[in-house]
Amino acid sequence: MANIKSAIKRIQVAERNRLRNKSYKSAVKTLTKNYLAAVDEYAKAPSPEGLTAVQGRMSAVFSKIDKATKCGVYHANTGARRKAKISKVFKQLENA
Repeated sequence: MANIKSAIKRIQVAERNRLRNKSYKSAVKTLTKNYLAAVDEYAKAPSPEGLTAVQGRMSAVFSKIDKATKCGVYHANTGARRKAKISKVFKQLENA
């Protein structure tokens, strides 16, 4: 355990940031899983309601990734890569 006051404060800040980062990353993973499940459902039985659900979940994932990037949880390129990967799944489904 640190004895210096500034070191104690840095430990507290690091813990706070770690929990925030963990929260964002977990949320992105969960939303991505929900999105992929919606894409699978839409692939099995295409319908206008399914398409709306897929697009809604895609926008939710994009929003959370953008917020995480803005807060510094993800590097800008990492956020862009994740969004591209998510978009690619849906584009392949549309083209098939």
